[in-house]
Amino acid sequence: MSVTDTGAVPQVRTVHPDAYAPYPVVDDPDRWGLTTTTVPSSAGPTVVHHRPGPRPLLFLHGVAGSWTTWTPLLSAADGVAGRGLVLVDLPGWGSSPAPAVPLDVDESSQVLVDVLDALGLDRVDVVGHSMGAFVGLHLAVTRPERVRSLGLVSGTTFATAAAARRPVRALRTLPAFTLLRAGLGVTRGAARGLLRGLARIGLLPLLAGPVFAAVRQLPASVLQAFVDEFRPAGFLGAARSAAHYDTGRWSAVRCPVVAIAGRQDVFARVDDLARLRAVLPDVRTVLVEDCGHFAHVERPDAVVRELFS
Repeated sequence: MSVTDTGAVPQVRTVHPDAYAPYPVVDDPDRWGLTTTTVPSSAGPTVVHHRPGPRPLLFLHGVAGSWTTWTPLLSAADGVAGRGLVLVDLPGWGSSPAPAVPLDVDESSQVLVDVLDALGLDRVDVVGHSMGAFVGLHLAVTRPERVRSLGLVSGTTFATAAAARRPVRALRTLPAFTLLRAGLGVTRGAARGLLRGLARIGLLPLLAGPVFAAVRQLPASVLQAFVDEFRPAGFLGAARSAAHYDTGRWSAVRCPVVAIAGRQDVFARVDDLARLRAVLPDVRTVLVEDCGHFAHVERPDAVVRELFS
């Protein structure tokens, strides 16, 4: 792996990683010694996979994700040896039943507090992907005593919030996000059937292609998980919540932050990293080449080095 400075985004390290998507998605909590618990949270039953250990890590999935989306990173990090783990399926995602109305960022953060209380955990290191990064930032704002550090992996931050507020303007700045949101607004629940139909006839890479830098190099398990975990109502709910969020609140975050983004991410912009540097007092930013919106799946070894080395 080589590291250089990029002139396009001052003070952002650019990483040129090696193997692309070397690990499958694995739906086997026993592999990492995880116990499955259902926590009766404020938003309904919340499924949590966890194990005890020092300096616990709380992993927050994004849209089209669940706890299993983190398993390539766990493989790359040797299960984050010796540390406590908490992997949450937020209500409406993974194995957790959907609430009547998709959660906003406040409600999602409260679910996490409920989970930590139920597990007897005071402080955790939080790692969030996409929507999970957004929720992690909000948790660090509203409950700073619970967040020791924060890792943002392919986080949807400034550009996504702006696109959610001004979709017409976003056709130029974030066209993939904007068109997907518009399409789901029309198709809604039928979108999952469309994805499954495309998967059956071998055309899923055409639709999933923009999300990943090299979709045809992905293990079959990654695309299958993408189909299984994609929830249109959850995506639209997350977009609505982002549209009403005051990103200026992130200036209150005081814990150390590592923000990692892929060069080819269609749900964020490279300059989001520079904007995070302007707002967060203690942040290190990393740009990963040849990487789309799922950095922890596409380039898990690079992400592990940046987060845990």
